[in-house]
Amino acid sequence: MSIVPRPVTDFPWRILALLFAIALFGTVVLYSAAGGHIRPWAVNQGVRFVIFSIMALVLSRVPVQVFARYAFPAYGAVLAALFLVELIGGVAGGSQRWINLGFMQLQPSEFMKPIIVLAIARFYAMLPVGEIRRWNAIWPALVLIGVPWALVLIQPDLGTATMIAAGGVTVMFLAGLPLRLFIGTGLAGAAAIPIAFSFLHDYQKNRVLIFLDPESDPLGAGYHISQSKIAIGSGGFWGKGFLQGTQSHLDYLPEGHTDFVFATMAEEWGLVGGTLMILAFLLLFRWGIQVAVRTQDKFARLAAAGLTTTIFFYVAINLMMVMGLAPVVGIPLPFMSYGGSSMLTVMLCVGVIMAIDRSGRRRANPGHWA
Repeated sequence: MSIVPRPVTDFPWRILALLFAIALFGTVVLYSAAGGHIRPWAVNQGVRFVIFSIMALVLSRVPVQVFARYAFPAYGAVLAALFLVELIGGVAGGSQRWINLGFMQLQPSEFMKPIIVLAIARFYAMLPVGEIRRWNAIWPALVLIGVPWALVLIQPDLGTATMIAAGGVTVMFLAGLPLRLFIGTGLAGAAAIPIAFSFLHDYQKNRVLIFLDPESDPLGAGYHISQSKIAIGSGGFWGKGFLQGTQSHLDYLPEGHTDFVFATMAEEWGLVGGTLMILAFLLLFRWGIQVAVRTQDKFARLAAAGLTTTIFFYVAINLMMVMGLAPVVGIPLPFMSYGGSSMLTVMLCVGVIMAIDRSGRRRANPGHWA
């Protein structure tokens, strides 16, 4: 008989160890970005990770049926909060995204990223199999995605709106909708780009134009991405060494502790550090997809795959952004970029996937859980 309590041994320690390794590396990078000081970024990041890890472990003990049952009510609550943002939300940096609760600034759009996945997964889990190729399988999901997408877009927050749409559409694809629908929508979207571009705010237009030609304004709108490329390239294979980065320490690299933290890391740790970090994220994605494949419940399968894809979008968009392969849209790098909102969202995703994993293992080994 084991002296370690079964609830302790049942925790997903391997994935927690992986997350801890990524977060620890991120904290080390933030320590360097602050010039070798734990304040103001490293210590706060570490404390947040501990708190959100506990939250994820609590979520992992929640039955999957609870997430399915409350997916729509949670969606409604967050949607109401988004409407409330438009009425009484605080404005900062030209964007209206937050609700002042007194003790904290709440950004409802962050919660919509995982909630939209759960809501769309719940919709398709309830839909009869024979209806999947009919119009009734399409328009309700588009409404569920479109309303919060539009509310976030007018804040304006193009990055978060993109994440919400990507998460919802991914679940639609995984649910088995005809491929021609996505191809047709993609072609229509491409044709509508010139029209959509005219509705963007001036700073959003500048981001797109700078993405297409970053050298056109290297000291103005293109400064961020130009300095990011210099920092990444100057790191070479092995990097300049811990605390030896010049681009970030001499303040050439803007936002080196948030959106462009990968550039800060790559300058000091080089190609080797960047590759190891990406491999760690790939292990996280592999785990999430394996959870989705193993489960037999349709809602759980769609939710696990959708939430894993949501985390993937965080990583992929940020890396493409700092390398000049995508416009700068303000998407942080999970566990690396300083900030609580993105870490909260990612750990919510991880907690739900852990719950799905636990439920799948319980069904596969019913005697073990007796």
